[in-house]
Amino acid sequence: MILLLGGTAEGKELARVLANAGARAIVSLAGATRSPAPQALEVISGGFGGEIGFLAFLETRGITAVIDATHPFAARITERTARVCAALGLPYLRLQRPAWAAEAGDIWHDVATEAEVSALVSPGQVVFLATGRQTLERFAGLREATLICRQIDPPDSPFPFPNGRFLVGRPPFSHDQEVALFRSLAVDWLVVKNAGGAASATKLSAARALKIPVAMVARPKVPP
Repeated sequence: MILLLGGTAEGKELARVLANAGARAIVSLAGATRSPAPQALEVISGGFGGEIGFLAFLETRGITAVIDATHPFAARITERTARVCAALGLPYLRLQRPAWAAEAGDIWHDVATEAEVSALVSPGQVVFLATGRQTLERFAGLREATLICRQIDPPDSPFPFPNGRFLVGRPPFSHDQEVALFRSLAVDWLVVKNAGGAASATKLSAARALKIPVAMVARPKVPP
């Protein structure tokens, strides 16, 4: 029985391939999105309840191999999964899509952490955070900028800072849609995690077309 840790476009496609091949497999989703896209396999959602719960699930469901197709920034999940599989002697595969690389016309500023973005942004500038709500607290240093954070689901709590707001939208977004959005918001900076992937790269091509600088947050290191 294969356990596929999903939540990405690649994970969804791999689930379809496994289902078509008749493989015995289960998809696990973290539950960060309220209405995730349908999967081709049995789905469990919401995590395992920590490492002890993860170990119990592997045993009770008779898991014999794990494929990690989580987001490139799901560092804690990847680290734990790789470590537990190594300890148990389970085959472990990390499906890691290539990172984005700057192209001609891009104005990228590479940062190691979100906290470094505050050194790039001037007071009064509009910053579009395409980084998700889970890491918003890391932008506390941007007190004098206007922050706009896009997320898939309507927020269930207020924006953590008085100088920001949420923007709800479900991807994919076309290049033209992103250009129109950035123009309407008068965006001065785009902040992006280097997740890679073609589906979400339109925000980068829009920033290139509008000559908007991009603060590109580096990926976390993956386990050996």
